[in-house]
Amino acid sequence: MLLQILVNSLIIGSIYGLVALGFGLIYGTTRFFHFAHGAVYTCGAYLTFLFTVWFKFPLFFSLVLSIILTSFLGILIEVGIYRPLRKREATSLVLLIASLGIFIVIQNIVSLVFGDDTKTLRSGVVKEGINIFGARITPIQIAIILVSLGLFVITSLILAKTKTGKTIRAVANDPELAIIHGIDTNKVILYTFGIGSALAAIAAILISFDVDMVPSMGFFALMMGVVAVIIGGVGSIPGAALGGLLLGLAQNLGVWKIHSKWQDAIAFGILLLFLLFRPYGFFGKKVKKVQI
Repeated sequence: MLLQILVNSLIIGSIYGLVALGFGLIYGTTRFFHFAHGAVYTCGAYLTFLFTVWFKFPLFFSLVLSIILTSFLGILIEVGIYRPLRKREATSLVLLIASLGIFIVIQNIVSLVFGDDTKTLRSGVVKEGINIFGARITPIQIAIILVSLGLFVITSLILAKTKTGKTIRAVANDPELAIIHGIDTNKVILYTFGIGSALAAIAAILISFDVDMVPSMGFFALMMGVVAVIIGGVGSIPGAALGGLLLGLAQNLGVWKIHSKWQDAIAFGILLLFLLFRPYGFFGKKVKKVQI
């Protein structure tokens, strides 16, 4: 039983970690909570459903097209809404309210187009998972873990080794200094919205092949992603992965010992503890104010 709980925690923690990674990248460069990230996540799954089930496109083509379009959706939100608001010197609160509005609008459009009933990307007969030392895991669940791990590594390499990644880190660390050094922050923010939205799309697509999908799926994923970001530390890729895994483990242990209805309470209880005692998370850096 314990091994099965660990496997389940690794699976759901991988999804939380991917959502947290995309959300954290965007937050790092914009300094506000992009709650519409949850709606972008939902669109990734439903676009795949549109192309594979309704249009009958080949699976690989549908996956690539869905990820690209979801990435463009994130960029469109930035260019069409957030950037004009920033030019008007909107506060973080105004941007937050705008992001909530975007989330509600997109979620309702998804409901209008696809309906509120449960959809699935799975096809064929449901088969029993592979037995690994007494724990059951399906091929798609193995894919979730491996793809998530690969994306964490790739994102780390992009941020550490490429010119684009270095500019993203520069803007996240000190946007004013980045501007002084001639970095186009608007372009960098576009990159983060594109990358972050693509990560959200992949996470949604992966989980939708394992469980069913509904238009409100993005809200829960976003909340868990935010908690994972705070646990791991904003701006830390290992932190996003660790935060997602610890959150998944805590929830699954809670289900084992208490009841599934306590999952959300467990997650937000952990969030409150970190906000009170370690607000910068495991790998986040404590901000020090310096007066000159």
